[in-house]
Amino acid sequence: MAKARLKIVIVGGGISGLFTAKALSSAGFEVAVYEQAPALGEVGAGVYLTPNSVRQLQRLGLLDEVEKWGSRVGPKSHYFRHDGAPIAPVQVTDSSGWSANFGMHRADLVEFLARSLPPGVVNCGHRGVGFEQSGDRAIVKFANGNTAEGDIVIATDGIHSELRQFVVPPSKPVFSGSIAYRGLVPLSRFPEWPMDRWQMWLGDKKHFLAFPVRHGTIINYVGFVPADAEMKESWSAAGDPDMLRKEFAGWDPRIESLLKHVDHTFRWALYDRDPLPTWTKGRLTLLGDAAHPMLPHLGQGANQSIEDGMALATLLERTGPEGIPAALQAYEKLRRERVAEVGIVGDADLEVGLADLAVEVHGLPARNGFRLSRLQVRLHRKGGPWQVASVFPVGHGYPAIVL
Repeated sequence: MAKARLKIVIVGGGISGLFTAKALSSAGFEVAVYEQAPALGEVGAGVYLTPNSVRQLQRLGLLDEVEKWGSRVGPKSHYFRHDGAPIAPVQVTDSSGWSANFGMHRADLVEFLARSLPPGVVNCGHRGVGFEQSGDRAIVKFANGNTAEGDIVIATDGIHSELRQFVVPPSKPVFSGSIAYRGLVPLSRFPEWPMDRWQMWLGDKKHFLAFPVRHGTIINYVGFVPADAEMKESWSAAGDPDMLRKEFAGWDPRIESLLKHVDHTFRWALYDRDPLPTWTKGRLTLLGDAAHPMLPHLGQGANQSIEDGMALATLLERTGPEGIPAALQAYEKLRRERVAEVGIVGDADLEVGLADLAVEVHGLPARNGFRLSRLQVRLHRKGGPWQVASVFPVGHGYPAIVL
């Protein structure tokens, strides 16, 4: 078949690149992945997988791996005020009632995705720095002097994508005014911590969340706090554990107890970026954070990247060599609309008759409606009481909402 003759080059061997490679390989394409790191290794901390991405992993026969390495999050998940007073339960099922939320270490997800690919697909030590195309061929140039040629090039090289410049002119990100402290605490150091739930605490300009990873043996935490000065945008920059503890002093004693066990932490300065005018140019297309970087408040960066990969593979599977440009444009249109939906609170989730809604966030009562100046709240009601489906701070580009 025509699809078997297509060769697809993927630049970036993170979650988005490896999942996309798996989806394309399963569809019969010849795929090669090029990763700049010398080896796939223990990088990052936790990632939270929600049903929208878990379904795609299931379609590729990887649900057993998710269940093996992940930590299933159950119905005891909850939102709290900063002092520990409960706000509302967290929805942990999708619209069909399927409960498939998992905390997972990024390294575990990367490892089993890479292991699921045919031998020789992943090539480390290749940082993409150049691109050119002519007719029906696309060529990537690497910093080590090598090149790779294919019918399509997919840039999954992340938020600081080097190949993005060959699709759109560079633009300057805007500091959001917030930083995130991220890290891991072995459960053995704090065995009292519940490992069957996702938990978030909300305070004045700050919030803190924690969930289990690596089949319930590690606690993953993230603390979002304001910052007056701009900092380097790096999720691996060293943070100060004492400063982290100071930021959340006086909060729920459970948080203070957890942070006593933090020996080292990472500090991630958060930057906003305007939506790109296009993701595709000829036979080069962007995917995941290279196309639509998201602030981590939504917890959907990895999930949307996985959706991207499945959508692109599905569209390419239905076309031949002559239909590649149209398929890439269709992918961009489809995914751009979906990503925009994820980044806003949909009217369908809110409805209008909220006079009897009794939710309190930061001391702001909900009567006939209220404005949250720094939070977005997504609510849902399916034949029962209103529940909070998601809460996240409003930053640059995230407008306040009126309920």
